[in-house]
Amino acid sequence: MSKIATAKQREVQRIVDALSIAIAQHRLKPGMRLVEAQIVEVLQANRNHVQAALQRMALQHIVTIEPNRGAMVAQPEAREAREVFIARRAIESAIVACITPENMAQYQSEFSAQQQAERVASEQEDRRDIVRELSQFHLLLANVSGNKVLSEILSNLMVRSSLIVALYQRNDIPSCQCAEHAAIITALKAGDSALAQSIMIAHLNELEQQLDLADAAPDQLNLRQALLTS
Repeated sequence: MSKIATAKQREVQRIVDALSIAIAQHRLKPGMRLVEAQIVEVLQANRNHVQAALQRMALQHIVTIEPNRGAMVAQPEAREAREVFIARRAIESAIVACITPENMAQYQSEFSAQQQAERVASEQEDRRDIVRELSQFHLLLANVSGNKVLSEILSNLMVRSSLIVALYQRNDIPSCQCAEHAAIITALKAGDSALAQSIMIAHLNELEQQLDLADAAPDQLNLRQALLTS
């Protein structure tokens, strides 16, 4: 692989990451148009790289691209929302099954910091922080599992879950799942993989039950503001 190709891939990934983070934190919401010129301006990116990033995200079902309309943040239908949670139950159960007490000991400080961040976000009732920290727990587990394929699949599912939550969650402020996350950590530290998997499945079932799976209209937002907000 040439240095030029590697540099291009890194730049495309940077754009994908910036857009994905904005979606995951609900700054870019379902149905919002992704104007290439604005992305180029805000992210100081090359237009060809932006187009490549949007094409990649379209393949991941995070973005939709329509003739004469351009790109927009995907608006998953209720059926897709249910299918995403079916996939999450399978993938996250497999992730938990990969984790040993030794893995948990190795990442003890990361779990402690993440749990503290969850509590702080919950106390402050900041929706963006709550969404970010609750999602981070699941991504941390994937990283701890050491299975890169499962981790990559989950990363995509988590962004798509953020779109689903933005469209279908009944409550404005996501409910805190700190206790459920802590229970999963305790089971994994004890080497009880079966219990950890059971808690994870129940946890994901509860998250799905918090959704009102009926089609919803997207909010009208400002792309520049969404990408510039930290």
